[in-house]
Amino acid sequence: MGRRVMLGMLGLGALGVATAPGLQRGLESFLGGAADKDPTGLTALLPNGGGFRYYSVTSSVPHKDEDSYRLRIDGLVDHPTTYTLSDLRALPQKRMVRDIQCVTGWRVPDTPVEGVRLSQLLDAAGVRSSAGAVRFTCFDGAYTESLTLPQARRADMLVALRMQDKNLNHAHGGPVRLYAAPMYFYKSAKWLSGITVTSDVRPGYWEERGYDVDAWVGRSNGRDDDVT
Repeated sequence: MGRRVMLGMLGLGALGVATAPGLQRGLESFLGGAADKDPTGLTALLPNGGGFRYYSVTSSVPHKDEDSYRLRIDGLVDHPTTYTLSDLRALPQKRMVRDIQCVTGWRVPDTPVEGVRLSQLLDAAGVRSSAGAVRFTCFDGAYTESLTLPQARRADMLVALRMQDKNLNHAHGGPVRLYAAPMYFYKSAKWLSGITVTSDVRPGYWEERGYDVDAWVGRSNGRDDDVT
């Protein structure tokens, strides 16, 4: 794609945000369809609804629904478990309202997120004394993340099912994603399919490419007092 064409498209994308969401959607369609199906990767460069940017490290991601979604918890646990989407929705849910901060600079303030506390799922699986970390894998087949076990047990770490008072859609990493509230958003792995308890932290996809393993935004991210 030529430089003039690309710059023109990006200019139209900015105009779409400023003037009409319909134009923005039309531009995304021209670039390759919905953000999660864009083979060019160019839609990740464009602003999107609610201030979010949509990213994927693969050219395409399969869709999962009520019938096909599964979350496997295994590794250094006494009771490996597989959850369906219905199973997760039936568990007690926690709702938090936090600013979502991306390491690239954009922020979406006061974003409600709901889901199951990660610590609850770990406790149900029976984490062994030799465990020290948790590794997350995703059904895009490429993305991974990790937390230390103390980080994973924080009350503001969720296996999220809803965001902005709606079920998580595919572009936002649905139907289930990790939500690491006090950390930069790349830690909140989308399209979550596996939680493996390990002895040590294994750097995730972006950490292997130079990002911080401990990605704290800090108290300036706001409202970090409700962690009980």
